[in-house]
Amino acid sequence: MLRRNGYEATTMKDIAAQVNLTAASLYHHFKNKDMLLLAVLEGGLSHVIDLMQPIVRSELSSRDKLAQMIRTHVCSVTQNTAVSAAMVFEIRSLMSLKAPPRNGGQFEAEVHEEVIDRRDTFFARRDEFEALFEGVVRSGVVSGEFRAVDVPIFVKTMLGAHNWVGVWFRAGGRLGGDEIAAQMIDTFLRALEPEKPTHDVHDDPL
Repeated sequence: MLRRNGYEATTMKDIAAQVNLTAASLYHHFKNKDMLLLAVLEGGLSHVIDLMQPIVRSELSSRDKLAQMIRTHVCSVTQNTAVSAAMVFEIRSLMSLKAPPRNGGQFEAEVHEEVIDRRDTFFARRDEFEALFEGVVRSGVVSGEFRAVDVPIFVKTMLGAHNWVGVWFRAGGRLGGDEIAAQMIDTFLRALEPEKPTHDVHDDPL
């Protein structure tokens, strides 16, 4: 429902109807729509972190680690497109959360404070996820497997491309998840290839 209608236009009643619940029953599980969105994003992020950590800890080269991480992330995105689309479009909703009106009551104020705490924890966890990729790229630069790049910018660019797959990917389309991942591996590893030394004609012996 979030993907179809957008966060602002979707109500808890809309979501409840899709899973054969009353809005009151849904509120029993999630105190408000912000909590529900956070649960979606937290679950998706925890899932991919769990997939990445064994790769990072492995004895593979930095190049092979990054290839596996790209493949794993892209394939996960193609298998969970709704969650991935939320990562792209609904992050802005979390960043611009509005405080309840002053006459909203103590409960609303407490829920808002809890949402803010969970949001901040989510963003810190997202930074940890990016750091896994940054660590592998940085190690590859140090070892000479990769050319020197601005690591945070490179990783944000790469992960942004991964997440957008969830927006345009369609099951049964021209390419499957593995095939899309293979192309992204080729693209980003080529971008990291060490620069070849130039041949200076003045160094040639006479």
